[in-house]
Amino acid sequence: MLPDFVKSTESIADWKNCYPWEITSQASGIVTNWLLFLPGEFNISNNVAIHQTAIIEQGVVLKGPAIIGPGCFVGAHAYLRSGVFLGSRVSVGPGCEIKSSFLFDETALAHFNFVGDSIVGSNVNMEAGAVIANHYNERADKEIVSSWNNSAVRTGVVKFGALVGDNARLGANSVLSPGTILQPGAVVGRLELIDQLKGKF
Repeated sequence: MLPDFVKSTESIADWKNCYPWEITSQASGIVTNWLLFLPGEFNISNNVAIHQTAIIEQGVVLKGPAIIGPGCFVGAHAYLRSGVFLGSRVSVGPGCEIKSSFLFDETALAHFNFVGDSIVGSNVNMEAGAVIANHYNERADKEIVSSWNNSAVRTGVVKFGALVGDNARLGANSVLSPGTILQPGAVVGRLELIDQLKGKF
């Protein structure tokens, strides 16, 4: 399932046959477990692992568990919390917030982005202000419903953002509604809203 969207997940045995929301809802536990098996090039403190080649600018808040991989850049005043994994050479611009999410190699967030409870593939680019929303504040029934294999699937969770395929592009100030499944190579225009189940719930 997941490798069709994010090739980097092929080697993660525990993720096989899992829905993405089943993974993100356990992000803290998953990242905590991965911390135990990191090589010596990581500096680990307070449940946060930072690779020796990563750059963390002033004012960044890292609330573990978190893993910041080789060659990553985290810009000033970014906020990472509740189980975050950044693969190799991931760039997180100033003022971004990432919560309970996995971002794979070469992905870049410009600045002032929010990514919540999501799996984001490799070489994904988010322009300034693009948001992956993870919660339906406006609904009485807040359970996330996702479009999976052309069917509406109730996830059983109230926090899930998106599965974003490799090489996708999100334009400035675009929004992915909770439960979005974005195909590899997809392009979301500036100011565009993606709501795959609009009018169905």
